[in-house]
Amino acid sequence: MYKSLIRPIFFLFDPENVHHFTFSAIKFIHKIPGVPSLIRSCFKLNDPKLEREVFGLKFPNPVGLAAGFDKDAKLYKELSNFGFGFIEIGTLTPKSQPGNPRKRLFRLIEDKAIVNRMGFNNGGVEEAVERLKKNNNVLIGGNIGKNKITPNESAVEDYKICFEALYPYVDYFVVNVSSPNTPNLRALQDKEPLTELLQTLQLLNEKQEKTKPILLKIAPDLSDDQLLDIVDIVKETKIAGVIATNTTISREGLSSENKEEAGGMSGAPLAKRATEVIRFLAEKSAGAFPIIGVGGINSPEDALEKLNAGAALVQIYTGFIYEGPLLIKRINKAILKQQS
Repeated sequence: MYKSLIRPIFFLFDPENVHHFTFSAIKFIHKIPGVPSLIRSCFKLNDPKLEREVFGLKFPNPVGLAAGFDKDAKLYKELSNFGFGFIEIGTLTPKSQPGNPRKRLFRLIEDKAIVNRMGFNNGGVEEAVERLKKNNNVLIGGNIGKNKITPNESAVEDYKICFEALYPYVDYFVVNVSSPNTPNLRALQDKEPLTELLQTLQLLNEKQEKTKPILLKIAPDLSDDQLLDIVDIVKETKIAGVIATNTTISREGLSSENKEEAGGMSGAPLAKRATEVIRFLAEKSAGAFPIIGVGGINSPEDALEKLNAGAALVQIYTGFIYEGPLLIKRINKAILKQQS
């Protein structure tokens, strides 16, 4: 029904407007008595065999929602009813910011992809915290970044502010230095500034009553030498793991008319490279740290490929838009089938 009826209607309209409409619609229907439990019965797959313990956290299943969909933690409770094992909010910054000028979100329909140049548009970390205070049992990742106006030499302070504000309300953290849509942000992936940033956050983490996992989200466009640096940095800073990968600036092999739009591309064309990065990190680190695999998961087979390459968990975003919410249950069913 989603692909034959709902998606064709949605795809007639501006993608950012559809995103906001969908949020409002999901929020509205969840206020109707009985609807939340009906949605859970349709989309959730509860099975102890799906549970995963990764970096000290117990995940009800290994399929999560990637950052960027629920930036401001406005819909995490409702989205969890569609069967996600965990929800990653953000990217959040210390101060609210509007992001880049519209139009900034583009469907590449022929390629089953999306290009975005949103630019960390969000209401600021404190606004999200107020919503997270109402969380009961959804496992939440907090994806953090820096404000556009903050120079790179002061970026550490922005990440510290977000870390301290979110610490009581999220289960794990993701340090985002890999978005292509904030000027010069990716320069923070270089070995020296990245090591300094992660060490600073780890020191903050160790001062807390209980440490929380810190992960690093990396770009798919890194070279093998840069990926080897990532392995060294993770080991040196003792962070919990890596999310591979963010969106790509590559446009190789695309056929859609608007493929040259500036921004980061997600979706099916990213699948192969994201899996290559996962496999490389898993092999070169000898499995020393967990990896969350994300990028181009449009089918259960895509998810299994990432898990078989070395990912402990997976996340979807663009596949959720193109394939609909049943994709989560289909992936979990395929994982159970592979385990049996």
